[in-house]
Amino acid sequence: MDGTILSSMKKGYLISFEGGEGAGKTVQIKRLRDKLVAKGFDVVVVREPGGTVISEQIRDVVLSSKNIGIAYTTEVLLFQAARAQLYRELVLPSLEAQKVVLMDRTRDSSVVYQGMVRGFGVEVIEQLNNISTRETYPDITFLLDVSVEVGLGRRAQTDKMDRLDMETKDFHQKVREAYLTLAKKNDHKRWVVVNAEKSIDDIAEKIWKTVHTRLVQA
Repeated sequence: MDGTILSSMKKGYLISFEGGEGAGKTVQIKRLRDKLVAKGFDVVVVREPGGTVISEQIRDVVLSSKNIGIAYTTEVLLFQAARAQLYRELVLPSLEAQKVVLMDRTRDSSVVYQGMVRGFGVEVIEQLNNISTRETYPDITFLLDVSVEVGLGRRAQTDKMDRLDMETKDFHQKVREAYLTLAKKNDHKRWVVVNAEKSIDDIAEKIWKTVHTRLVQA
């Protein structure tokens, strides 16, 4: 990494990607990782739930299409357990080491899916989020916004349909609306809404412009 960049970063930089199913987060994270690595940044890519041996085991349980009878309370706590393990093992140590961490979902997914759509309440979920992340928030959160029809259509073309993918269209519509509500609130001035129905190149360009301004040129 360039010495001036390193000296200006007192800690690492956390960038999260949020959105409904089929928004294209994985593709855009890979694009951004490659550009940051080319600029000399040390980049760590993780996903939620998952990212560690224990968290991936939890992922297998909470997202398995076989577990459609899982209690919502169990869902809440399993997501938080996976998050706590990931932050302890990877995210927080990487930030302390001045790395750039790219996350495919994090605390905001729980706010949306469990706090707002499942009805547990934002305040309860955020309290759990603060415990799991040790009160860590992303520096930038990209919301890849896509219509439910387009998003689910993309997912249907893969063999990766999980338990949440199998929810009703109404559920996914509520998820989209909840994300847009959070982005409009824009806590910590970190949200950037991206039209995820545009071309992969157009989406990547908007993401890079934001990151280049806030991180590379900072």
